[in-house]
Amino acid sequence: MANEITTEQHPEATGTVTVYLSPFVSVGACFVISVIYVASLYVWNSKHDRDHPSTIKRRFFSVFVVMLVAPFFVLTLTSKDVFQRYTMWQIMGFRKEGLFTATFVPLLLTMVLFLGPLSVQLSNGIWRIYSEPMYWMNAVRNLVWLRNHLVAPLSEEFTFRACMLPLLLQTFRPSIAMLITPLLFGLAHLHHIKERLQNGRPLREVLIISFFQFFYTTIFGIYSAHLFVRSGHFVAPFVVHAFCNHMGFPDVQEVQSQPQRKKYLFIGFYVLGLVGWIVLLPTLTTPSWYTNNLFWAGEL
Repeated sequence: MANEITTEQHPEATGTVTVYLSPFVSVGACFVISVIYVASLYVWNSKHDRDHPSTIKRRFFSVFVVMLVAPFFVLTLTSKDVFQRYTMWQIMGFRKEGLFTATFVPLLLTMVLFLGPLSVQLSNGIWRIYSEPMYWMNAVRNLVWLRNHLVAPLSEEFTFRACMLPLLLQTFRPSIAMLITPLLFGLAHLHHIKERLQNGRPLREVLIISFFQFFYTTIFGIYSAHLFVRSGHFVAPFVVHAFCNHMGFPDVQEVQSQPQRKKYLFIGFYVLGLVGWIVLLPTLTTPSWYTNNLFWAGEL
């Protein structure tokens, strides 16, 4: 059962925040979980790179073991006061209430953000490929595709959102909790430095690439944490993460190489998508849309 920790009150402009766990416990537990996740990728001695089938299969096994271990942090550290009202699975985002909305609305919101890249794909005929059954049959047999679209989003969102945020939200205001896990998420991606150096890339190039990756994974982590906290559902950040992995970072060079008229049209779609996402974000992540009545929802 959960450890019982004295409740403190911190005054805020909007009222009070109930603190169920000390910062040392919640942040410390999240740090340990992130270390376990990254370490699990390197427990195997292998001369192959990260895209080799044997490496991918071993890492699949490792992260699934982490997914079995990580919930025990939530189970053993969560305050009894919280467990009197909710189950462990509910605070980890596995709820039936609002599930349909959480599956599709955040995805549609993210597609608005990617309006520019999606319009480029439509113009290039890539969308027609997605209508081919053989594309999907080949994809699900491809270990790299499965890693990028299923296993990585599933394991990362489960570990860094579903297991960490319920602990941090017992200590901090949601606005603070949503900033801590993205930093751990971004730092966790720095392990690619080792792999890039082993592949013979120059140190300067490796540091530039890794810093950029840390930056955009942290930004994405903030968005993903925002979706989890506001919706109270694991499926929201998971589906969005899979979609973003599929889209990749927007290829601005491809836009620049387009004919003049098309180029300005695509730039317009990029701007429209960003503005539309900013405008729609507060409304489409309204907690009541997702029947989010979890213990932190009243502080949003």
